[in-house]
Amino acid sequence: MKIFKFDVDESFAKANNELLRDARRLLYSGLLLGAVLVASGVAVYFLVDAAWGLTLALGLGLFGVVVAVVGVLSARKVGTAQHLYDTYPLAPAVIAEVNERDMVLMALVNTNVDPSLPPRWGAALRTVSNIPGLPKRAVGTKIPVAAVSGHRSTGDQAHWQQISPMPIAWGTPDQEVVKIARTSIPEEQWHRLDRARKRLSDVKNTKYDLLVL
Repeated sequence: MKIFKFDVDESFAKANNELLRDARRLLYSGLLLGAVLVASGVAVYFLVDAAWGLTLALGLGLFGVVVAVVGVLSARKVGTAQHLYDTYPLAPAVIAEVNERDMVLMALVNTNVDPSLPPRWGAALRTVSNIPGLPKRAVGTKIPVAAVSGHRSTGDQAHWQQISPMPIAWGTPDQEVVKIARTSIPEEQWHRLDRARKRLSDVKNTKYDLLVL
């Protein structure tokens, strides 16, 4: 699996890329919760006239600062849309399920951390609300994506435990670019993914929506 290079429209991605939207929500949630905890610490300091009041106030304040810092660092780790598309490999995905307000994408991904090794194929899911340029939400529609790897377990550092499909269409309004990405994926991978679609329920039952095939 190779990186698909294209010029990302950052303003378009900011409006449509749901992975970036999740990162912003994490940032705002961390800052808000951190502010609430710090404010609670200040309130305890001034309102609680007890020996343990200072300890509790300091604890709340420090915890609030840590929560805010974690939110900021997590959001920065995601990076820009261009960075994401330039970092993670192109992968085939299809609409595996259509719901009233969203769709479930299933992607064929390589779960190996080392890309030089023979692929260890897996099926990864992501629920999305919208894919720009999609004429109709239909099961089986081919969606080229970037396979954004998540985390590894301490017991298995050689394989990804979570991978999130990120549609190329979230990064550009140019449907010709999306078409080129789609045709750049080998047909053998599309066929392998088509065979994996019947295991949708099995993938849903995994902890991180990733099933090794």
